[in-house]
Amino acid sequence: MEELQVYTALHTHTEWSTLTTKSDRSLHLAHVLHVVLSNFILHKMSSQNECYYGEQMGFFYKKTNSTTENWESTHLIVLQCVGCIFCCFILVSNAMVITAVITNIRFHYAFYYLVANLAASDLLAGIAYLYLIFNTGAVSQTLTVQKYFLRQGMLDTSLSASLANLLVIALERYISIMNWKVHSNLTKRRVTLLIVLVWGFSIIMGAVPSLGWNCICSIDQCSLLAPIFSRSYLIFWSALNLGIFIIMVAIYIRIYVYVMKKTRVLNDHATGSLKRKKTPIKLIKTVMTVLGVFVICWTPGLVVLLLDGLKCEQCNLLKFKRWFLLLAVLNSVMNPIIYSYKDEEMWATIKNLLRCVCNGTRRQRSSRANTRHTTSSTEMSTSLRLSEEKKTTQDMLKT
Repeated sequence: MEELQVYTALHTHTEWSTLTTKSDRSLHLAHVLHVVLSNFILHKMSSQNECYYGEQMGFFYKKTNSTTENWESTHLIVLQCVGCIFCCFILVSNAMVITAVITNIRFHYAFYYLVANLAASDLLAGIAYLYLIFNTGAVSQTLTVQKYFLRQGMLDTSLSASLANLLVIALERYISIMNWKVHSNLTKRRVTLLIVLVWGFSIIMGAVPSLGWNCICSIDQCSLLAPIFSRSYLIFWSALNLGIFIIMVAIYIRIYVYVMKKTRVLNDHATGSLKRKKTPIKLIKTVMTVLGVFVICWTPGLVVLLLDGLKCEQCNLLKFKRWFLLLAVLNSVMNPIIYSYKDEEMWATIKNLLRCVCNGTRRQRSSRANTRHTTSSTEMSTSLRLSEEKKTTQDMLKT
């Protein structure tokens, strides 16, 4: 750009001396200004459209002033240890829920299939969190753009799947409770279609930034919490999830009101069985637990992402980033507890599975011990037989 300005100045000075009339000089000056402005605009456009796919994430952290990723070594070790404990619990507990639904024929209904799908999404969340805790701190500065997209894509996919699953479960519970049935009339085909739609939606949401909705070619549009994500995408993603959250709240409030009315009606009729009267109370407790945990774990993080998308510079968002991520992890920890432990049949099945695993381990240990005992006994008998044969041979030689 500086070379262009020098060339334009010399060229203007050379031609200016050859022009004699005032009108010629005015036209020439207008032409020079037009050339300079055109080149300046082209230079600005080219600099704005410059892409940085080959840069590491440290470049984007510096551009967006996201410097709080630099953890101290002690804090990072504590984070990794605590994170590994949470992730192991998420993986084991959700794997047990999926196994319980598969092995117990009493769980072959729409609600439990959706619970198993929720466990699968939380299982993916555990893998995503495990990948995250070993790619944070100083390591995050050295990540390539593709690895960062993988890291965040796994998180977005798992979180979107968990949220969508909770919404589908809320709809299934609404259908069944409105008909005052334990299970809805959803067929296996419809449940399978719902599960496919949930994962299709979640994968698309996780892949959208890597497919082009990012700020790699427009650094000024980058967000603070996710340095290569566009602020417009954060607004869209957080607003969409908050919208789903509001729908869920409305569904659960409707369920709560209906169950309360139904409970009053059953209490007024002495002919109703005790079991039918207790069922709505259990449903109320489950609904309120799910709603409360979801509000605590999700609302703060979604609001922070929305504020980041709106470029709230006075909000000090980086200060709360880690804690809201921990709340999201706790949501995946709580889901198997809420949907499994409160179901007596599910809890009994999980305990039986754990008992089988423990018994299998004990059998392996006992079989190994028996094998060692048998081997030692065989060796001892063999040695005794050889010693007796040797003694007999010596006696024969003496005679």
